Amino acid sequence: MPLNRRTFLGSSAVAGAGVAIAGTVGAPAAAAAPRAKRYSFTVMGTTDLHGNVFNWDYFTDREFDDKAHNDVGLAKISTLVERVREEKGRRNTLLIDAGDTIQGTQLSYYYAKVDPITAESGPVHPMAQAMNAIGYDAAALGNHEFNYGIPVLRKFQEQCDFPLLGANALDAKTLLPAFPPYSMHRLRTPCGRDVRVAVLGLTNPGIAIWDKANVSGRMVFPGLEEQAAKWVPRLRSMGADVVIVSAHSGSSGTSSYGDQLPYIENAAALVAEQVPGIDAILVGHAHTEIPEYRVRNKETGKDVVLSEPLKWGQRLTLFDFDVVWSKGRWVVEKVAASVLNSNTVEEDPDIVKLLGDEHEKVVAYVNQVIGTSTAAMSTAEAPWKDEPIIDLINHVQAETVKAALAGGAYASLPVLSQASCFSRTARIPAGEVTIRDAAGLYPFENTLEARLLTGAQLRDYLEFSARYYAQTPAGAPVDPAKLTNAGGTPDYNYDAVYGLSYEIDIARPAGSRIVNLSFQGKPLDPAAQFVLAVNNYRASGGGAFPHVAAAKQVWANSDEIRNTIIQWVKAQGTVDPGRFASVDWKLTRDGVPVF
Repeated sequence: MPLNRRTFLGSSAVAGAGVAIAGTVGAPAAAAAPRAKRYSFTVMGTTDLHGNVFNWDYFTDREFDDKAHNDVGLAKISTLVERVREEKGRRNTLLIDAGDTIQGTQLSYYYAKVDPITAESGPVHPMAQAMNAIGYDAAALGNHEFNYGIPVLRKFQEQCDFPLLGANALDAKTLLPAFPPYSMHRLRTPCGRDVRVAVLGLTNPGIAIWDKANVSGRMVFPGLEEQAAKWVPRLRSMGADVVIVSAHSGSSGTSSYGDQLPYIENAAALVAEQVPGIDAILVGHAHTEIPEYRVRNKETGKDVVLSEPLKWGQRLTLFDFDVVWSKGRWVVEKVAASVLNSNTVEEDPDIVKLLGDEHEKVVAYVNQVIGTSTAAMSTAEAPWKDEPIIDLINHVQAETVKAALAGGAYASLPVLSQASCFSRTARIPAGEVTIRDAAGLYPFENTLEARLLTGAQLRDYLEFSARYYAQTPAGAPVDPAKLTNAGGTPDYNYDAVYGLSYEIDIARPAGSRIVNLSFQGKPLDPAAQFVLAVNNYRASGGGAFPHVAAAKQVWANSDEIRNTIIQWVKAQGTVDPGRFASVDWKLTRDGVPVF
């Protein structure tokens, strides 16, 4: 029976299987206990692929590598998947994903913006091509699926030979699912009724904030627990023997948005704990590796097995299920989870061949020269020093906002700017500057806004940001490798503010570190008003920075900051740090600079 991957609700992915027979060895045939019917199958999972097809870094123009020598991309995942299918039997496997598929690399950007899939007779998205070829059975929606707007997402959905699931992505007017909530798959066994496996897709409620401009008035995103409690019993009543949740939501039970987000952002473990009837959860969104994590359901007392494979196709999760026929139905007897490392295999040559042309087209695009730089700049030390390369981002943002406000009610207010070190390997070389050099400074699809803040609010903002540093007593040795990311704060949640002068005393406790805060050589007036050029992630509450999400918005646009930087370099022709770079903040201890 052929596999129909386009069937959504109530559809089935047909598979065959083997059976293990258990009996009483050596007992007389007449006295032998009835032999139990058993069946085993494997559900494979990926998450947070973020546009990675090949083991390639478009920002460095070379093969991807990190300190752990991980590899990335669907071409590697394809090889792992085929090995599992050969070992388990192709008909005894399913392959699902937990979201964040079409954003993250210049490959995915190119086919959303440069040669968009939404154009008349436009191309097929490389991620759709690769996932179709590999044979995915279902995928949950991630929050980054909405970054390029709903038309791009709908076109991608149309191009996929498998359903994009989102039980908690609802039409804002009807409150009905805007995407298929689930898919149903049948695994054919040689010993009776097929095993019916339901996959419930849940996405992240933070979409309502992070992509407000794209979804406001069109879709709403209620909490994961609420929607799981609604759908899991329905799936069981429809005859599902096994229920798997593919959730684009981490397992920590936390939110990065504080009070801005009414639902829990990382709710996968809460779903497992609170909603009975779930056997396993494929976890996404948090970009962490969790081979196996067991959560006991409060109502049933049964363990729910969670697993999160590492981002970008670095790992493949395997959920191994054993089911037994009992009282006229299949019952889950055992579930175990593990992960496979994609750096152990070569890229699938079929995927390489399939998308080689698209890859080469994007490589040529990102290597276009757009200007020159008078000096080399790098983010290598930007997490603890005021570096010219971060000043470049801030300068472009501040200039853009000033130009936008010119002649208006807020034109007389000073414009400040915030920026983070998104990557510690970004660089602008001396000499020719390419698109990939400029784009590497800003790997996210953030757009630019302008918000009104007072001097007092800016001090609070800086104090919050300074939590990023580990408290280090005066006189104690300072190891940059241990100085940053205190409390698990990622680099992208540490902001430097351009236009102010200040010191961060890391000998002091968090909350009282900002000293000598000044504007234009004078102590900062707590009542003074400023315009802050800020990315939409931070402006909508990302990172839970104080004041900014509630601050008055005086301007915003829809162009990515990355593109704004590229266009600025093109317009200037020459990038000269002498025109915009200065040391306005530094780390100190008792007034003595750390570096």
